Amino acid sequence: MKPVAVVILNWNGQKFLEKFLPNVVSHSVTDISDVFIIDNASTDSSIQYLNDFFPEIRTIMLDKNYGFAGGYNKGLAQIQADYYVLLNSDVEVTNQWIFPLYNHMQSNKTVAVCMPKIKSFHQKEYFEYAGAAGGFLDIYGFPFCKGRLFDSIEKDEGQYDSSYEIFWSSGAAMFVRSSVYTELGGLDHDFFAHMEEIDFCWRAKNYGYSIMYIPESEVFHVGGGTLPQSNPFKTYLNFRNNLFLLYKNLPSKKLQYTVFIRKIFDGIACVKFLFSGQWGDCKAVIKAHIDYYASVKNLRAKRKKLNHTLSTVSYAQLYKHSIVWEYFIRKKNKITL
Repeated sequence: MKPVAVVILNWNGQKFLEKFLPNVVSHSVTDISDVFIIDNASTDSSIQYLNDFFPEIRTIMLDKNYGFAGGYNKGLAQIQADYYVLLNSDVEVTNQWIFPLYNHMQSNKTVAVCMPKIKSFHQKEYFEYAGAAGGFLDIYGFPFCKGRLFDSIEKDEGQYDSSYEIFWSSGAAMFVRSSVYTELGGLDHDFFAHMEEIDFCWRAKNYGYSIMYIPESEVFHVGGGTLPQSNPFKTYLNFRNNLFLLYKNLPSKKLQYTVFIRKIFDGIACVKFLFSGQWGDCKAVIKAHIDYYASVKNLRAKRKKLNHTLSTVSYAQLYKHSIVWEYFIRKKNKITL
């Protein structure tokens, strides 16, 4: 058994496997790491492609599509390794990319998760939307990244070339200690997809672990491979899961106020979608809130289990202001923490 398992979750992603898997295998099958595929019951020719061109790669086939969270939970339970790397199928890795992440985790036992610098596959001088130079949250639970604030993407000019602690790692390339993954019960499968990695990292921090950004490792991400940015289902997942995230993890003294403010922001977003003619997105926000209310009993039970870890610590990686206000009103496209 090698200490690092690079694990790609696939669902009808043959085109990405054809484009990126040879690169991943070339740079990720090393003395310390191997590559695995978890297949979420694909209906395309993904499995045939893997059998024909990569028979040496172990493929774990699931009986249905369990989403990002459930798929990884089901598949990783069948893989033995000291570290898992959750890697999207639309990521191009670079030579030796594994080693800076591995070496940092080996030297820092309180680090649960680390991530590489994530840049755009299509514009390689720029950061990529879903991770960039590490993830953070604002005072109302809006996620953002160094290198990306809403739709403002920074060019990589070396401004984030030092390692530092972050609040969450992108699930596109997430290096996680397997013992912590097991300790925390893995990703929350009720999220299905989107923000489950933020929930995991928040829980890890409340357990006393840290999350790190390691720029010596660099990858390039296509982004939006399974669900494009303008997809109403993606809108639904983002709005619903953000409420899930807050309800589960906020300290009690901040919970009700923060969720109330988020509902106001979500209402404004819904109206904006309506008047912009984005009917599907408007309906998605409404459905997200309906399903959130229907899930409160389940969320309360999860919160009760986590109650002993819900931290009142004011993490330095939580921005103390509203990024919505800073970006849309003050016209700032970069946040300094």
